[in-house]
Amino acid sequence: MLYVKNVPGWERAARFVMGAGLGAVAVTQFGATPMGYAVGAMGAMAAMSGVLGFCPACALVGRKLGN
Repeated sequence: MLYVKNVPGWERAARFVMGAGLGAVAVTQFGATPMGYAVGAMGAMAAMSGVLGFCPACALVGRKLGN
C-alpha cells in the first residue's frame, strides 16, 4: 500500500457525509458556475479522504492513526 491510513473511523464517516453534502449543495445551489465547481471539488476531496482513510494535509503535519 502506498499510504498509511491516518483518519479514524468516526472521522472517515463524517468526512464522507460532509463531502456528499457539499456535492449536493454545489449542484443544487451553485450549478455550473466557478463557485459550484470549487464547492464540488472540495466535497469530492473530503469524500475521497473519508473513503480512503488518508488525508494528505494530516500527513504533512505528522498525524498518525491513534493520535
